Amino acid sequence: MAVALAPTLAPVPVPCVRLFTDKILVSSGRSAPNAEEELTLPVLCLSFDYGGTLIGASEDRERFFVSHGSGVRSVQRDFEREARARSELERFGAVELGCLEGHEESFGSPANYLVAVDGDVQAYCAFTASALPALRAKGFVVDVAPDYPYQVLEAEPPWYLDVAPLSDRPDWFNCELGVELEGKRINLLEALLGLLDSMPDDASLNRLSRRSLPFWALPVGAQGYVRVPRELLWDLFEVLRELYSGRRFPDGLTLCRYQGLSLAALAGVIEKQAGPLRRYGVDLVPKSGAEIKRAPEAPRDVASVGVRATLRSYQEVGVAWLQRLRECSLGGVLADDMGLGKTLQAIAHLCIEHARPSVQKPTLIVVPTSLIQNWKRELSRFAPHLTVAVWHGKERRAEGAGLSRADVIITSYSLLVREHARWSQLSFHYLVLDEAQAIKNPRAAAREAACGLDAQYRLCLSGTPVENHLGDLWSLFDFLMPGLLGSALEFQTGYRVPIEQERNEAQMQALRRIVTPFILRRTKDEVAPDLPPKSLLVRAIQLRGDQRQLYESIRLAAHADVRRVVRAKGMSGSTIAILDALMKLRQVCCDPRLVRVTSARRVTQSAKLEFFFRLLTGELAARRRILVFSQFTSMLGLIAQGLEERGIGYLMLTGATADRQRKVDAFQAGLVDVFLISLKAGGTGLNLTSADTVIHYDPWWNPAAQAQATDRAHRIGQTRPVFVHQLIVAGSVEERMLELQRQKQQLATDLVGGAAAPRVLLSEGDLSDLFAPLDS
Repeated sequence: MAVALAPTLAPVPVPCVRLFTDKILVSSGRSAPNAEEELTLPVLCLSFDYGGTLIGASEDRERFFVSHGSGVRSVQRDFEREARARSELERFGAVELGCLEGHEESFGSPANYLVAVDGDVQAYCAFTASALPALRAKGFVVDVAPDYPYQVLEAEPPWYLDVAPLSDRPDWFNCELGVELEGKRINLLEALLGLLDSMPDDASLNRLSRRSLPFWALPVGAQGYVRVPRELLWDLFEVLRELYSGRRFPDGLTLCRYQGLSLAALAGVIEKQAGPLRRYGVDLVPKSGAEIKRAPEAPRDVASVGVRATLRSYQEVGVAWLQRLRECSLGGVLADDMGLGKTLQAIAHLCIEHARPSVQKPTLIVVPTSLIQNWKRELSRFAPHLTVAVWHGKERRAEGAGLSRADVIITSYSLLVREHARWSQLSFHYLVLDEAQAIKNPRAAAREAACGLDAQYRLCLSGTPVENHLGDLWSLFDFLMPGLLGSALEFQTGYRVPIEQERNEAQMQALRRIVTPFILRRTKDEVAPDLPPKSLLVRAIQLRGDQRQLYESIRLAAHADVRRVVRAKGMSGSTIAILDALMKLRQVCCDPRLVRVTSARRVTQSAKLEFFFRLLTGELAARRRILVFSQFTSMLGLIAQGLEERGIGYLMLTGATADRQRKVDAFQAGLVDVFLISLKAGGTGLNLTSADTVIHYDPWWNPAAQAQATDRAHRIGQTRPVFVHQLIVAGSVEERMLELQRQKQQLATDLVGGAAAPRVLLSEGDLSDLFAPLDS
């Protein structure tokens, strides 16, 4: 007897999803269209439960049979409900395998959906964490294979920060940052640094930030992955870039004690974004970062410790800042503008220090030779109670016994190097470097000697902490707080190249955050509004006749020579040839007699020298007192010759001058009204406030050095407006080089408030501009 078939509507289908990994055959690409490779990918099996009967989503039958009592009945599939379930699944990125060109199921695979096309670990984890809960909420039955590798913890475990001192390196610490799962710590730093290392530039990070993923997944071993919210990840990257830039940590992240500020920032990021942080050993790292960042309080009355001076308000703040550095066992750079009293602030700070009963060791102050007498005089003036020993000159051998009894010892950089064996046997309370840019060269003997001394505290005084390039800054901080900016190579790759060559603003800001707490920089405009105004006047001079022809002939020959050298050696190998060519052109601008070529001997015109004497005559008639600066001592000699011919009295100061102070005193006393000064001799340590006019005969490629020279007159103590005349030949290499410097000045301004400009890194385009013809 035949069995009756009773057609009936199907029960409501329940969508069922099984998530697992399977081997999928994928086309290798257009280059080998028939080649395939087998990949293990996360896949889905979508089916529908019709009252106990499972129907695969990829099956094409419209009806199926089910047992019903003693018979069998036919069931009609509900394709409309199935389609809605498919749409829900596909909304989360799943794609049906049958619709994908180049993807095929392997034999016998139950998979019919791929989790994500061109997916990666983050996309897979996002599907697990976001799509699966949403699908369950919509009535899907979700089953995840136990060995599915992209499982994500539902709860966000607590974070921890563990800091442990290194047994073989005092003041260095190993750092762990991660999460705690079931009482076990899982360090996530390796994964975070690896991710950061995979993004070589800002563009990579920006691409990452544009992804719509709400979190980033990091592996936590057998447990799968843990979610890191995107906002937390970006903030972590910002801090880790400061700790990590250019460095390699084969054994994890290591920190020096001076990186307490970044460590505190790391902890703060976690607590802000992820809640309470479990800390282990963090208190072992000095809390110097947070302390130094606090605004310094006004110091006690410095007169009580023997200072015979009334400090201005900003100087009191400077002394308080120096005291804060010492309290936190940190070094720093007092980088105030020239003329704001860095010496006085340092002396007041040392008076406070040596008034403490616990201080038994002397302070060593290392200065350029030309400033030894200035420091001796200032200490005698402002702190006569301090015992001062000057280690300089032929008499120093007889004073050897007095070093141990002195409160303050003054010596020069040259003697520090020459007699390093003597200094290395002593121990100091403070080591102060004045004009600290003297150690800017990492390979300089002065830097090595200073770094090798035993001193409890260290301080740099410099109005130009970035005199030539960012490497200058590294040298200062490697002396003050070794490890803060990494090794020279790490700093080169992590900061100098990205900032100076790639104009990487993120790395500029990261470096600024690191060093700003340890640099105090104030300008005259900020803290000395009562200082008379300074007027800058650029005087453009036209070359004519034979001098113009001489410039053009030397320019053409020099440019051809430079191009030939650049072709052979490249830009980096052509520095000497470029500088030599530029020097010749600068000399032509100053006076043809400076140029050692036969054709120059026939040129008797000197447009700039003629203009100079017209300007000088007018300024003297207006009863002004004048400083004249030039980088070329031979040019100063020609100016001196012209002054003598005109019967104008003058003084001259160069590197060969024996008694600097006698000439300074003579000018300050008004014996003459013109003072000729060379770049090296007059850039530091001079107080010439009786002058009210400055003439820069030739522009200097380093504008910071030129500003220093100007500040010999425009400084505290000046009572009259100061006029600064800069003489340049219009359209020449002088004017073009100044424009290049103006373009690159912003780097130092952004970093330390305009303390200096970095060295110009010339491109071939810059060279073409520098060697362009004079304007017609």
